[in-house]
Amino acid sequence: MFSRYAKLILILSLHLILLSLLAPPPAYAMHIMEGFLPLGWAALWFILVLPFWVWGVKSLKAKVSGQPGLKLLLGFAGAFTFVLSALKLPSVTGSCSHPTGVGLGAILFGPAAMSVLGAIVLLFQALLLAHGGLTTLGANTFSMAVVGPLTSYGIYKFLKKTKAPLSFNVFLASALGDLATYVVTSLQLALAFPAPDTGIWGSFAKFISIFAVTQLPLAISEGLLTVVVFNYLFAYNKEELKELAVLQEKGGA
Repeated sequence: MFSRYAKLILILSLHLILLSLLAPPPAYAMHIMEGFLPLGWAALWFILVLPFWVWGVKSLKAKVSGQPGLKLLLGFAGAFTFVLSALKLPSVTGSCSHPTGVGLGAILFGPAAMSVLGAIVLLFQALLLAHGGLTTLGANTFSMAVVGPLTSYGIYKFLKKTKAPLSFNVFLASALGDLATYVVTSLQLALAFPAPDTGIWGSFAKFISIFAVTQLPLAISEGLLTVVVFNYLFAYNKEELKELAVLQEKGGA
C-alpha cells in the first residue's frame, strides 16, 4: 500500500519540477506573502481559524484512530495538497495563483480535517519555501484550508445525492473549491486595501478579475488531476474509501 502512495507522490513531484522549469520566474511570494497584510487584519484571520483547528484536531483523531491504512491515506492527501499548492504563477501584488489540492482531502476526510492538514502544509511552505508567511498564515489558512475544503465537501455531498457520476462529482468539487479559495483571497485583499474611489467592492472586483485569468484554467486542471488520482485510489483503496463513507457500498467511479 505504501509503495502505491509513494509512486503517486513521485509522479506528482515530477509534474511539479517540470512545471516549475517551464513557468516564468515568480514576481511575488505564493499565497498572501509575509508582512503584506496590516497587523489587525492578520490577527483577525488567526482568530477566525482557531475554532476550525480545534474542530479539525477532534475530527482527525476520530477518523484515523487505530486505523493505520487511513493514516497513510491522510499523509498522501497532505502530500497531494503540498505538491499542487507549491505550483505558482505570478498574479496580483502580494500573491500568486496556484492550484490548492485541498479538494481531494476534503472529499476523503471532510473539511474539518483539511483545516488542520492545510495549515500544516502552509506552515511548511512558509518555513521551507518562503511561500506565504507566518503573519499571514491565518489568512491563507482561512481561504485555502477552510473555505476551499468546505466548498469542495459541500458540493461533493450535494452531487452525491443527485446520483451524478462520481468522476463528475470529484471534478466539480475540486475545481470549485479551488475557485472559492481565490474569491476569499480577493476579499481578504480588498478588505485590507480598499480602492480610494470605489472602496472594498471596487478593489475586490479588480483583484478577482486579475486572479481569474490564471485561476480558471488552473482550477479546471486541478479538477481533472484530482479525478485521475481519485480513480487510482478507487481502484486500489476501495475499502478505505468505504470506511470514510466516501463511497456507498455499491458506489462506482
